[in-house]
Amino acid sequence: MPSAKVTVNTISSMKQAGTPIAMVTAYDYTMAKIISNTEIDMILVGDSLGNVMLGYPSTVPVTLEEMIHHASAVVRGNGNAMVVCDMPFMSYQVSHEEGMRSAGRIMKETLCDAVKLEGGSEVAPLVRKMVSAGIPVVGHIGLTPQYANVLGGYKVQGKNEQTARKLIQDALALEEAGAFAIVLECVPAKLAELITSRLHTAASIGIGGGAGCDGQVLVCTDLLGMTQGHVPKFVKNFAGLNEIMTDAFNRYSAEVKSKKFPAAEHSFNMNEDILSRLQ
Repeated sequence: MPSAKVTVNTISSMKQAGTPIAMVTAYDYTMAKIISNTEIDMILVGDSLGNVMLGYPSTVPVTLEEMIHHASAVVRGNGNAMVVCDMPFMSYQVSHEEGMRSAGRIMKETLCDAVKLEGGSEVAPLVRKMVSAGIPVVGHIGLTPQYANVLGGYKVQGKNEQTARKLIQDALALEEAGAFAIVLECVPAKLAELITSRLHTAASIGIGGGAGCDGQVLVCTDLLGMTQGHVPKFVKNFAGLNEIMTDAFNRYSAEVKSKKFPAAEHSFNMNEDILSRLQ
């Protein structure tokens, strides 16, 4: 694990030093516990848990209570990584007051280190309020899944001049408001690199943003090769756990049905004299 607790200052120092930041999602205690034995710098409890853990068709149905439930478990299993919790759809869009209450609940009830919310210039005033209240904030621009219906689906963003300029403006607005990091999702690599060069304090975290970002984030089940069905272009499998786990479950089932498991070494014994008196 990182030698010391990763904080906002750590991320800022890594950006200034040009040290790449490794971030991964996690949604439960067990996964966080495994990550705690690695060199991962940041854990994102993403609202992608709606798809990955709860079987929702998108992130939209995820509730604040579900985010708090999962983030609390991750924090309990975490080591020195920074834990960032997503703010789910409609937990901050109605008003600044509701956004502040939602962020406050997440910080108080999960003991995580920061919150993340989607949007650019339009959420910058809220970001400023959160930071002023002592809540560290990660921004998220480009493909913002909570707004996929408005964006016309899950598409690469910033491919023309108008939308590219908007992404640059959004990133600068979030940085000026106090966001210490900004996720750039599904943004052309050269544009993400340009945005990164314009950011002086906020670290860029790419997911489908190319190698020019200050750091990278992937969904844990994607990088572990556990995802079934469509896998985004930007994902690289670092393990094939889907096949390994399927084989393990099948071998377990076969041994149960053939009565090879449990064997003697998996069973407990008792005093034979006591057993004889029970018969």
